[in-house]
Amino acid sequence: MVEATTHSRRAVWIIAAALAAVMAMGGCAAKEKRVNFNGNYYPTKEKGVDKQDRKQFAVTVRRAAQGLDGAREAGRHGGSKYCLKHFGTSEIEWTRGPDDPAETLQFTNGNLILSGRCVTW
Repeated sequence: MVEATTHSRRAVWIIAAALAAVMAMGGCAAKEKRVNFNGNYYPTKEKGVDKQDRKQFAVTVRRAAQGLDGAREAGRHGGSKYCLKHFGTSEIEWTRGPDDPAETLQFTNGNLILSGRCVTW
């Protein structure tokens, strides 16, 4: 009976160690896929803003305080990603875009907010 319990504990420990290793490797892979701008990582979230017209979208760029130029480029990249994913094109007509003057850009809780419309043919 003692031998079976020892083997069970050992098996549980091996499984837990294997799961921890797989999870750690998964985190590394995601980090390797990150796109940096001006040496910084700016997480983005892209979403449609109108259910009737999915071409309209907004991009939220977190950590914008790291540098405005990098945040602008991360937002441009996020917009392109959204349009490519949903419409197969990266052409965008920006409403509030990365090339706008700094004083007209929208910030919410330290996040840069850009918006635009995917252009399709």
